[in-house]
This record gives sequence, structure tokens and C-alpha cells, in this order.
Amino acid sequence: MGAMSVLTRNEAQTRAQLLDVHRYTVDLDLTTGEATFDSTTAIRFTARTAGDTFVEIKPETLRSLSLDGQPLDPERLDGNRYPLDRLTAGPHELTVDATMRYSRTGEGMHRFTDPADGETYVYTQLFMEDVQRVFAAFDQPDLKSVFDLTVTTPTGWTVLGNGVSTQATDGRWHIAPTPPISTYLVAVAAGPWHSVTTQHAGLPFGIHCRRSLAPHLDADADEILDITRACYDRYHEKFDEPYPFDSYDQAFVPEFNAGAMENPGLVTFRDEFIYRSAVTDTERQTRAMVVAHEMAHMWFGDLVTLTWWDDIWLNESFAEYMGYQTLTEATLPQALNSVRAGQTPYPDTWVEFGVSRKGWGYDADQRPSTHPVAPDPDAVPDTASALLNFDGISYAKGASALRQLVAWLGEKDFLAGINTHFSRHKFANATLADFIDNLATATDRDVHTWADAWLRTTGVDTLTAHVESSGHSWNLTVDRAGERPHRITVGTYDHSLDTHTGTDQLTLRDRFDIDIPQDGTPTTQPGHRPDLVVLNDHDLTYAKIRLDPDSWDTALTHLSGIPDPLTRALVWNTARDMVRDGELHPTVHLTAARTHLPYETDLALVQGVLGFAATQIADRYLPPQDRPTALATLTSLCRDLLRRTEGLTAKDWEQAPGTTTPGSPGPGLRLIAVRHFIDAATQPDAIQDWLREGTVPGGPELDAELRWRILTRLAVLGATDETAIAHELDKDPSATGQEGAARCRAALPTAEAKAAAWQAMFTDDTLSNYLFTATAQGFWHPGQSELLHPYVARYYPDAIALAARRGPAIAEAAGRHAFPAHAVDPDSIRLGEQALTDPALTPALRRKLTDQLDDLRRALAVRDAH
Repeated sequence: MGAMSVLTRNEAQTRAQLLDVHRYTVDLDLTTGEATFDSTTAIRFTARTAGDTFVEIKPETLRSLSLDGQPLDPERLDGNRYPLDRLTAGPHELTVDATMRYSRTGEGMHRFTDPADGETYVYTQLFMEDVQRVFAAFDQPDLKSVFDLTVTTPTGWTVLGNGVSTQATDGRWHIAPTPPISTYLVAVAAGPWHSVTTQHAGLPFGIHCRRSLAPHLDADADEILDITRACYDRYHEKFDEPYPFDSYDQAFVPEFNAGAMENPGLVTFRDEFIYRSAVTDTERQTRAMVVAHEMAHMWFGDLVTLTWWDDIWLNESFAEYMGYQTLTEATLPQALNSVRAGQTPYPDTWVEFGVSRKGWGYDADQRPSTHPVAPDPDAVPDTASALLNFDGISYAKGASALRQLVAWLGEKDFLAGINTHFSRHKFANATLADFIDNLATATDRDVHTWADAWLRTTGVDTLTAHVESSGHSWNLTVDRAGERPHRITVGTYDHSLDTHTGTDQLTLRDRFDIDIPQDGTPTTQPGHRPDLVVLNDHDLTYAKIRLDPDSWDTALTHLSGIPDPLTRALVWNTARDMVRDGELHPTVHLTAARTHLPYETDLALVQGVLGFAATQIADRYLPPQDRPTALATLTSLCRDLLRRTEGLTAKDWEQAPGTTTPGSPGPGLRLIAVRHFIDAATQPDAIQDWLREGTVPGGPELDAELRWRILTRLAVLGATDETAIAHELDKDPSATGQEGAARCRAALPTAEAKAAAWQAMFTDDTLSNYLFTATAQGFWHPGQSELLHPYVARYYPDAIALAARRGPAIAEAAGRHAFPAHAVDPDSIRLGEQALTDPALTPALRRKLTDQLDDLRRALAVRDAH
């Protein structure tokens, strides 16, 4: 058998011209053993002319094939391609019978046995080119077809699919045939699911998880279904095309690689979204946003699908933008509108986008691996290169570009163009050119020129404010580094005295919109110069912002006094960018966090700023000798947050697992403080006491997540051992417990523990994707650099060999989690740069290493700058 081939764009175009694919009839038998399953496929298609082509399949064993009733030779399979030579023009039927292998890496048909109760579950993840691991297919997005699936399962299992599934006989399930969809969107999930079902708008809706998570799903079922219904209704107000499928199921599945996948009628989510431990409302809001994001794909991605993978950004940017915007607009039930405790409105989702997602886009866009939001088709010649574009540019930058487009175009015209796009291309495929043409039908503005400036270029523009007084008025000049047009809101603020507290606050004076002029013409405003002038105040564009010196001084000293959380998010992002660019000393950022976070009322901001301070400033941007001081600062900040949240009752925890309100901070703030206090601990005593007592003094009681978090930190500090880890695993033998134990064992600061973890990751090849990630997360720690030093050089050859053996999902995990990110030194960078010259490097790992090495260089530059 030859090597596996990736599909090229040219091959896909040739095949699309030759074939019309009508129907797949697929029969899967999941009762044949624990390692493999049986797959039989009949594909009905028409060849428009005589010609040669191929079908893809990655079997364990290819038993038989026939074309139009004539047997074909299975030995002719070449890698993942079976040649179909000398096809005659006209209709054909290809049948393929094969044994296929289950996956443990979240690709293809993933099989998982729950350690909590021994129950087994399988589900498909067929994105890009993994349908070939499940059944034979002409695997490209523009050969849409009807899919008709039958699945045989063990007794007691339920089958979920793209359409309504019915049990014909015991263990024999039929899934209703789909409308025309792409191969990568076919989905099956089978096992003894726990299900909560309902009806909405005449359609069956369901949510599903494994049985051991049933109580946790039941606790949140109303919330998840309420959000689902609210988003569904809001999309029907925005979109003229009705929801195009016959049901809407959401399955929370184990060991899922992505956040979620937009399979029509059966969205799959990672089952960490079924919360078994306390979470903040920011985390609940993130889950709600993912629900909204995936539902947007039912129209953009599923109903209208990209023609080739160069337009993947269109799917993801659109869903990202729509997810945040629709969650902000959706008429959520009272229980959610008042955030569980009945005290505060559902937070503005764009604050969380600004503080967490947007930085992901900015960071990706400043690396050597950056690419345009809409890459040139020649830059995506095959599926392997397309896989690299699932990044902060395709999601966060693209969504930011669309948000700027809506600000410039107006939402009415934007939605009119979108609806034209849906009606013209429903159940078919479309390109970026189609999308822009359809937008252009709704407006007099030059959308094509806008698209060239925003979607075909790379990098982040920087907007720098200059403010001057001029008699009874003041002038604002904006320097723009970059060529893109920007329409922004400018916010102006003045000092004021809070008469209740006697504290100095900032009060909004005015907000006005400007288009950044090409020639630097100033904007003149009446009155004296404001104390604070904020560019991009509503965060409607995508650009780095630099305030004028007086405004920056005001912002830094009065950050917690800025009235709007979205404005505070923008200022915190500016501080983050300046640290990363070597313009602001990391300890100045840390001091600002220490000063202002104790007064912050938005949980997304507390979570985002603390996360950056801990993982970037303390762990990477400060030299090792300054790290203990940084951790002490974080610890004292967390103590302040804990003091601020004293006096919470059991009822507070029960009613509001994640809220905070001005003047009445809730359990969510305390939970964030507890997590970061644990992670920053340099002495074991306090957290050991918490673990022994089973509670933090004043709450919360320790749930499984917090117990494993403490035990991981104790392992890093050398204050626990294998016996204690095994004891904790006895208490929590769940899949999450197994991951916690793997993380703890890899974190122990002994030569034996590190050797065992390395062997498990890079030699044994038996770890599932999640257990690999947990082991990698435990392995590297900045406080263990001497012990870990020999592994820095070993990482590169071992990771390259592993990626070649185990494929893109493990390559991604090895590049992301197993990389020696804390080895910020020239030797480590030199070793990495040598590795990039290795011809054996797979594309997925090459991209991760390129990004990681750039981050190391940046961290080194930040240290050198100060």
C-alpha cells in the first residue's frame, strides 16, 4: 500500500468537473469488536464525460469493491486512493466493503470507554479528510450529496445522526436521509447516551451526554435548551432561509479535539462543557457563545458551503461574529437575563471577545506564519495546508473584520447581502467572490475595495492618538501604521468625584464616530481637552491602539474607574500589546493588575488579565530571578479578591455559581481567585490545609476540579507523591480524574517521574489525545528548569517522529502542550530553528513550532528590552 495522499485543489477541481454525486447509502456495524468496525458503502454518481478519477478510503482491510455490479481488485488501493479508471459517461454505482479502525485521537470514528462505569461510546469527527476513516467517499466539500445511513449497535445503545434516527429492530438504526451536504459534515454518535429532549418550532431538539455525566447535564439542561431556542428564534429573525434540517441535536462527547463541530442536525461539543465542578458565569457565557456559533454554521457552512478550503475563514469568521452578536441580542429567558442570581444583566459578550479571543487573533497575525483572512487560493494548494488555517486569524481576526464591515456598512445592508447569499447558493457551494458580490447587491459602498484591504492583507494596523488643546477646543490626530480603512468610535472621559466614596472616578463626556483619514487631518472637538481619550472605544475595529501620553497615564492610574467594561477591556488589551512589544515593563502591567483587579466587576476581565499575568508575565516575560516576586504579587492580589468575597453563604454558591455584581461580588470572582491562588503558590502549607479540610476557609468546598488543581501544584512543588495521587484517583476514577492523575504524575519533580511521562508521550503511542495532553501539561514547569534541561534538546526529534507516526491531532497537541515553552533562551531557539530544517517535519507540527519559536523570540526580546 502506498503513502497516504492529501487532496490538491487542482485534483478537486478536476473531479468536480467530471462527477455529479447523488447518494451515499452507508451501513456501519459497530458490533464487530473493540478495535475495528465494518463499513459498507454504495455511492450513486454520474460521470459527465468519460474519464479517470479515484475514491478515498483509509481501511484496516479493504474486503471488496464493485462498480456497476462488476468486482474490482482490492489490491489496487494506493494509500488512501482507489483508482476508478476509464469511467464511461453516465450513471454509476460503486460499492465498497471494508473493515475500519477506531480512533483514539479524536479523528474519524473515535471510541471511548468511560472509566467511571465501563460504558463505551463512539462518535465521528470527519472534518477535512477524515470521512475516509469511516467510509469510502469522493471527499471534497463541493461534491455534495444525500447521505442515507444505517447503523448496527450493541443492545441498549442509542444512535444520533444528521437526521432523525429510528430503531428498526433491536440494535439496528436508520438515520433519515440528509438534504445535499458535504462529506465532512456527516455525523454519527452511538452509545448508551443520557438524553434530554424537547420540541421547538415544530422540530425535535435534544441534548445528550454519557451516562456518568447525567446529573450534571440535567442540572444545566434548562439553561442549554433555553439558549438553543433563543438563538434559533433570533436567527430566524435575521435570516430569510428557514433552518434547513429536520432536527437539532447537541451531543457532548468525550475526548473531542475542537470546541465543537457544526455537523448539520447533530452538533458535537467537547464534554467539558458539561460542568461537573463550579464554573464562573464567563465560562457559562462561553458555552452559550459556542452554542450560538455552531448554530450559525447551519446556514453559513452547512446550507451554503465553501467550494475549497481557502475560504474556511468564511465559515469560521461568520459563525464567530454571529455567535457573539446573536448571544448579545437574543431574547434570553428571565433566568438567564438576570444571570442566575437575579441581580445583573447577562454580560456583554463582546467584552469576553475583546479580552480573550481578540488577543488570539492579534498574536497570530504578528507571527511569521500569518496569512490573510482570505488567503490566495494558491496558498492553499491541498488539504494539509488548509488544516493550518484554523487559527486566530480565521476566527478572531475574521470576526473582527466582519464587525468592522457591519460598522461601516450598517447591519441592515449586511444582513440583506447575507440573505441574498443564502438564497442564491442554498444546498450548494460558494466562494469569497460570490460572498462579496452578494454583499455588493445590498449597498452603494465599494465592498470589493474594502475586501481587498481587509481580507487580502496581513498584519495588525496600529492607531496612535495625538491630542492637543486649542483655545476653546481640542484636536485629535490619529497616526495609522497600516493601510486599512477604519471606522471607529472615540470615547472621551473626565475626572469626577464620587460623592458617596470620595474616590476619583472617570465619567463619560462624549462618544463620536470617525473614519480615520488617510492624510492625518485632525478632528476638532469643542471644550477643554478630556482627561482620557480612547480610540476604538466600542472595539469595533481590529487594530492595536496607542493612547496619547496624558491619556495613558490617566488610564493606568484610573483603570478600574473607567465606567464601561468594554472600554476597560480595550485599555487592558493595549497594556498587553505594549508588554508584548517591549514598550511597557511587565512589572508595570502586574502592578496595574494588583491595583485595579480588586475593584473589577466584570469576570471576563478578571479572568483574562489574571491569565495573561500568570502564564505570560510570571512564567515567560520576566527572567527566572524575578518570578518569585511576580508570584508573590499574584498571591497578594488573590488574597485581596478573597477578602472582597468573604461572607458568601451556602445559598450564594447554590444560587449563583458564577456571578458578580457591582458592590456585591459573587462566587465567580472568588472561584477565579482560588484557582489563581493555587497556581501561584510557592509554599505548600496553605493549599495543603485546604486539601486536608476539603474546603477553602469561607468557601468554596473543594470539588473535583479544585482538588486536582491543588494536587497538581503540590506535585510541582514536590509536596505530594504517587500514593496521594492514587488515593485521589480512587475518589475520582472518572475520565477527568484519569487526566488529573496523569497531569500530577508528570509534574512530580523527580527524574523517574519525568522519564516515565516522556516515555508515555513519545514512545508508547497508547495515550489517547486527552491523556497525551494532560501528561504534556504536567511535564514542563518554569520552577523545574534544571531537572527538565536535558529534555529540551530531546523534544524536537521525538516530537517530529511522533507527529509522523500518530497524525495531525497528536502533532497539534505535541506542538501546543508538550513544547518547552518556558525555555526562554537562545540555545532553545537555536535547537528549534534547526528542527525547522528537518524534511520529516509534518505540516501541522511545522506550523506549531514556527509559532512557538516566534513566541520564545518575543519573550526573549521582552526580557532584553528591560
